[in-house]
Amino acid sequence: MSVTLSVIGTGYLGATHAACMAELGFSVIGLDVNPSKIESLNAGIVPFYEPGLDPVLQSNLAAGRLQFTTDFAQAVSAATIHFICVGTPQQAGANAADLSQVFAAVDAIKPHLKDGDLVVGKSTVPVGTATLIADRLADIPGVEVAWNPEFLREGFAVQDTLHPDRLVVGVNGPRGEDRLRQVYAPLIADGVPFLVTDFPTAELVKVAANSFLATKISFINAMAEVCEAAGADVTQLAQAIGYDPRIGPRFLAAGLGFGGGCLPKDIRAFMARAGEIGAEEALTFLREVDQINLRRRAHTVDLARQILGGTCAGKQITMLGAAFKPDSDDVRDSPALAVATMMHNEGASVVVHDPKALDNAARISPTLTYEQDLITALTGTHLVIHATEWSDYRELDPAAAAAVAAGRHVIDARNALDPKAWRAAGWTYRALGRPTA
Repeated sequence: MSVTLSVIGTGYLGATHAACMAELGFSVIGLDVNPSKIESLNAGIVPFYEPGLDPVLQSNLAAGRLQFTTDFAQAVSAATIHFICVGTPQQAGANAADLSQVFAAVDAIKPHLKDGDLVVGKSTVPVGTATLIADRLADIPGVEVAWNPEFLREGFAVQDTLHPDRLVVGVNGPRGEDRLRQVYAPLIADGVPFLVTDFPTAELVKVAANSFLATKISFINAMAEVCEAAGADVTQLAQAIGYDPRIGPRFLAAGLGFGGGCLPKDIRAFMARAGEIGAEEALTFLREVDQINLRRRAHTVDLARQILGGTCAGKQITMLGAAFKPDSDDVRDSPALAVATMMHNEGASVVVHDPKALDNAARISPTLTYEQDLITALTGTHLVIHATEWSDYRELDPAAAAAVAAGRHVIDARNALDPKAWRAAGWTYRALGRPTA
């Protein structure tokens, strides 16, 4: 294809988008201010764990369709469509999103934009951001802005880019829609829905979707609290209501709650922005969604303390998992690390195992102990907490774990282990929302 794309920001979103757009046949230049990240990507090494991304990156580098640079002039001058894929973290000490990276990216590319260029935002932003960017670029003749939110799931990012559920584009002119139809023509031809909206609707789609998912997760975790008080089993409850086609079974897995770099900060930023535009009361329910989620972490520590005779002090506790979800090395707002840190602060010796996320975990929680070998991590432990539902832990032989443990107590904080198998191996099995399991 003759169209050249630039992708500004080569983190989780940007590197994936750049590689997948090259896979669709475009010439793509990835742009970042971090030289080590650019060097790694140009060498065919993805600087984070995402299943399936390495071969896509490497094959398109070899084919000459993909390159990475720190040179804004080179990247922007060579391309005509520019995707902004930088981070929008939560502001320190506030709920609102930090848009400094977005505006810095826009200001960095602005001197090199040309008549006819299209700037496409993919970052998750508060409603109204696209208009601010369009105003920022209004003095450059012929440049248009569009908003094309991403819906990537970590662990499935390549699949979600090349085979998405839907494509949403917010535009303020016909040229933006036409150009993005050209970019996504192979996906549209495969039957992927292509929804064209205004700027505010496109910006709201991502945060509305994440808020709904967070609400569903916190709902079933609230039901877990009720089940524990009533002596019921939340997994059976979830199964029963999940058969209702109006509800469905997805996101009804009660446990330790959600984390990561999207849901927690997105619902908080959504609440903050709603307050700014005069719709604060509409999203007050999200405060309780957030609080229910955080309560799961404290409840897990309470349960650990109860099992260990009233105190965690002086006990070895093994955390199975550090990443916020399986098939990822992302530890941002990880429930597993939050629980591990809380118990460490109570005097426990916490040993953390994870198949992929130990290096990232050690950088943000250096006071914990990390062990790459699973059996070594279990050796001498008084309590095991299953915190991230990696297949490694579902496949773990409870008898092998029992042979090296000092105390045979396990908390299944993800309701993913087999209670019968663990009990048969001599373990005391407890799970969230299942007091009789």
